[in-house]
Amino acid sequence: MFSEKGFSVKKVIDSYERVTVLSHINPDGDTIGTALGLYNLLKAEGKQVEVVNADKALPLQLDFLPNFSKIKDKIDFEDSLIIACDASSIERFGFDIESRDILNVDHHKSNRGFGLYNVVEPNAVSASQVAFNLFDREYNLGVDVATCFYTALVSDSQYFTTNNVNKEVFDVASDMIAYGIDISKVAYNLNQRRSLSSLRIVASTLGTLSLYLDGRVSVMVVDKESMKASGATYNDTLGIVNYGISLVTVKISILLMELDGVVRVSMRSDKQIDISTLAIELGGGGHKNASGFESKTKTKEDILDILITKIKEMDLL
Repeated sequence: MFSEKGFSVKKVIDSYERVTVLSHINPDGDTIGTALGLYNLLKAEGKQVEVVNADKALPLQLDFLPNFSKIKDKIDFEDSLIIACDASSIERFGFDIESRDILNVDHHKSNRGFGLYNVVEPNAVSASQVAFNLFDREYNLGVDVATCFYTALVSDSQYFTTNNVNKEVFDVASDMIAYGIDISKVAYNLNQRRSLSSLRIVASTLGTLSLYLDGRVSVMVVDKESMKASGATYNDTLGIVNYGISLVTVKISILLMELDGVVRVSMRSDKQIDISTLAIELGGGGHKNASGFESKTKTKEDILDILITKIKEMDLL
């Protein structure tokens, strides 16, 4: 699923009159930052380009990114090249794009290679790292593009604290910073701009924390009632699962969320446990230590029973 040696992204881009840059549903900092970075780059190149996300609710702490206000919730171009950012499957974008030409830019090892062009680097910490490595070879990115990519990088790596951070990640970050970005502005917006509803949902969710399998598995629940009471959106729940894995005895952290008829499951694990194998087994995917899946047919109680059983059967602990 890696791009072929000698692949020229500029030749691909130049062969299309229009480009649509997509970020995935339930967007996080990586998918939005990567998409906006590419939008700003292609806009500066004089390309007809649109940036689209199927969700109407976007992470507002990212509104400082250049051209954040240009993100639309529908695709207007009918004949454009689709650049799909940061998703392992085509379904994650919320649009029927199977018949379209797609440039698939991603870093999930569970990526299905759904594009006409697939640039997938499973060892990268973010899709923006993949995009930066790809586009920096043939374009002058500029400060706006680098700001978006850097924001995505530090967001997905949790400020260089995830287990897949290595020297190459810091080298890429340094190359991004060299474009003249304001790293203190990025840090402020990502770390010090929280909504009241996000604090309320964190507090209520921590109150649901339970431990299983001799304290090695933590489980937290976000139900419809707590979402309504706090006024929270999905974006307000991002990062809550990390509280569970921070416990000294915990090897696997699970967060179960009820969202509009879907139970979404986020999981984290310590460095030695590949939690993506469990996610893939249940129809999802992700990374070795950060994965998830969702179900439209099972209750959160049933899903928890299945997870605990699977963890035992797969001997993950």
